[in-house]
Formats: sequence, C-alpha cells, structure tokens
Amino acid sequence: MSATPSGAKGSKASAAGAFAFQIFCASIFLGIIGLVFFNAVLRYCFNSGYPPSEEWARFLFIYVTFFGAIEAFYRKKHIAVELVVDMLEGNCRKAVNIIAILLSISALALLLQGGIIYVLQTMDTYAVATHVNMALINITLPIMAGAGIVLQLRDLIAIIRTPASAFKKADPMDVEAILEKAS
Repeated sequence: MSATPSGAKGSKASAAGAFAFQIFCASIFLGIIGLVFFNAVLRYCFNSGYPPSEEWARFLFIYVTFFGAIEAFYRKKHIAVELVVDMLEGNCRKAVNIIAILLSISALALLLQGGIIYVLQTMDTYAVATHVNMALINITLPIMAGAGIVLQLRDLIAIIRTPASAFKKADPMDVEAILEKAS
C-alpha cells in the first residue's frame, strides 16, 4: 500500500500529462519556426526554396492551432464574455452556466461530426509537395472537438454538483484601482 493518497497521485499524473502536452505543443511551434527560418535562409542566401518546408510549416500550424485549443479548454483560457453572467447569482447564474456549456457542447458536436466527415473525404487526398495523406493533417479537428466535449462535460458535471449558493455575483470593478495598477 502506498503512503501517497490516491488524489495526490492523480494530481501528479495530471500535472505530468499537462507538462508533456505543453512540451508537445512547444515542439510543434519550434518546428514551425525552424522550417520557416530554414526556408528564409535558402531564399535569401541561395536564391532557392524548399517547397516541402512550407507545406510542413502549414501542417504544423494546423496542429498547433487545434492542440492549442485543447490546452485553452483544459486551462479555461478560451474566449468568454461574462459581463451578464457576473451580475447573476444563485440558481440563475448556475442555470446560465449550464446553458452556456450545453451550447458549447452542441457546437463542438457539430465540429466533431463535420470533422469526421472531412477526414473521411480526404482519406485519398495527398499533399502536393510532401505526399502526406491529408487525413493525417485533418484529423486534428475531430480530435480537438472530442477533447473539448470531454472537458466541457467535466465542467458541466462540476457545475451541476456545485450548490447554487456557491454562485456569487462578481465584485464590481474598481476603475480607479485598475488605472492605478496600469500606471
């Protein structure tokens, strides 16, 4: 039997997984930078280019975009307009949060369905310069949508389990304090 509580073990595994995912995304981004730099050097120093590097950079950009969206969902750093929600409290705020998550899940379900159809349509399509099967590139859309649905379902369960009394109004903004910090 382990002396470490199971919650702490899960937390360490979750932190390690999140760190590995960040390294994965950073590697993709560095790959884009390296390929673009390599192609720029070829163009300016040798008056030639390497077309597959442009294509690979574009593919990596697609990957970093969709995997970055997963990271944004995981860390709750996606774009959210909470002006109205911040003025609500109790059952009303809880209901609005639940409706917002259900609408997000619906939009992600449409992306998942469309992404799967798109991947199936591109199974026999290959990139011009690299001859990569485009389904391997386009698979990022349904992966992102599926991960987003799972993360939104996690948030929905947490909100449903939270008592309505825990949903408080946000503190009103102190404009003077914000301007003071900005100076």
